[in-house]
Amino acid sequence: MEKNAKYFREAAWAQLTGNWKPAVLVTLVYILIVGAMEGAKSLSFLSIFVLGPLSYGYYVSFLNSKRTGEVVRIENLFDGFKDYARVFLTNLLQSIYIVLWTLLLIVPGIIKSISYSQTFFVLKDNPELKNNAAIERSMAMMEGHKMEYFCLILSFIGWLLLGILTLGIGLLWVNPYIATATAHFYEYVKEDYERRIEA
Repeated sequence: MEKNAKYFREAAWAQLTGNWKPAVLVTLVYILIVGAMEGAKSLSFLSIFVLGPLSYGYYVSFLNSKRTGEVVRIENLFDGFKDYARVFLTNLLQSIYIVLWTLLLIVPGIIKSISYSQTFFVLKDNPELKNNAAIERSMAMMEGHKMEYFCLILSFIGWLLLGILTLGIGLLWVNPYIATATAHFYEYVKEDYERRIEA
């Protein structure tokens, strides 16, 4: 059954209700680490090796929370370093592809980034997949769902603007809201993908 952006936002809000405090705390630590690495010139080179696995841990922690009902924890942020080579190399390859597509034209770059959007979740659920295989699985899962994902992300524009207007403080709530909604979206496209390959 086709689901719209409102469905995923409402599902995410329901999941976070009563659990905002740990979600905000994890987001604060995540933002502080990212900000420190991107802001310090001495750490800018190292950020290439850290931010991908860190982002993996951030988004996958909300998927785990969605599945188990447990709150996200700070230690979950570092899950990407437990399988470092696979996560880092896949994310690096994905980033290179997006940059190359964007150099051609902005729109193809956006479309490809949407196609690759489920790669972190694919890595989580399929430990045998890495690099191109994981990216291609994300692309296959997103067939027929790219506009839905685009509309979902677009629906958060107002929230993101509000977060920025509060000097970034509001992003501590907006980011976990988005991460949780995208986790619900992944479960939806995963179910559809599995149904298609079984048919």
